[in-house]
This record gives sequence, C-alpha cells and structure tokens, in this order.
Amino acid sequence: MSDYTKPLPEMEGLTGEFYDFCKQGELRFQQCADCGEFRHVPREVCAHCNSFDWQWAASSGRGRVYTWTVVERALHPDFMDATPLAPVVVELEEGVRLLTNLVNVAPQDLVMDMPVEVEFRAVTDTVTLPLFRAV
Repeated sequence: MSDYTKPLPEMEGLTGEFYDFCKQGELRFQQCADCGEFRHVPREVCAHCNSFDWQWAASSGRGRVYTWTVVERALHPDFMDATPLAPVVVELEEGVRLLTNLVNVAPQDLVMDMPVEVEFRAVTDTVTLPLFRAV
C-alpha cells in the first residue's frame, strides 16, 4: 500500500467521515432527515429542501454507469503510467452520482447503463477508495 502515489482525498470534516466509512467497508451517503434525499458530495445543507437535519445512510453499493470520459494524456504526473484511463460517473440506486473508476473494465469496453457494484480498495494505511466493478 505504501507505493501509492496518486493524489488522495483530504481526510477532514465531512469528507473524512465519508472515507472513514469506506475504510470500514461501508458506502454511506448523507440523507436528509426531512425530505429523504440522498446527497454527495457531503455538505451541511440539503440542496433539495434546505434542511440542516441529516444522517449518514447505508448505500446498496449497486448502480449503473451514467457517463465517462477516456483520458489519453495525463495532466498530472502521477497518472502518466495509468493512461488510457476512464473515470466514470456511477449513478447508485439511491440516486447519488459518484465519480470513480472501474477496476475490471477497459475504457474501450464501457457501455452506458452497465451494472456495477462497489469494491473497496485500501490504497494507504488510512485511505480506502470506493471503486466499482462491472457485474
């Protein structure tokens, strides 16, 4: 794990809480206590009803490929050996969209609405990333 060189998330505040759940093997998103809407990226207020009342709620971890792009030329030096790569947006069953990577699909094999499920990958001693695999 110590040879991971790509940028890592800031492990502070609500973002840190999200990744703490990932480290436990749980995909959780904020859910508004008033209107029930799920949200990601974590934030204090619901964009749907403006409520400040929320809780972390478990996700099924299942979804579909919503969109992607293929990166042929890395713009960050730590990704030079990883191209071509295809960052994907997964739309989960709860309606949340998450920018991530698929671990078992080559960029040229991606298709719209491909069913996927979460797979957690510990990349350092403190950071576990929620990646996805086609099912």
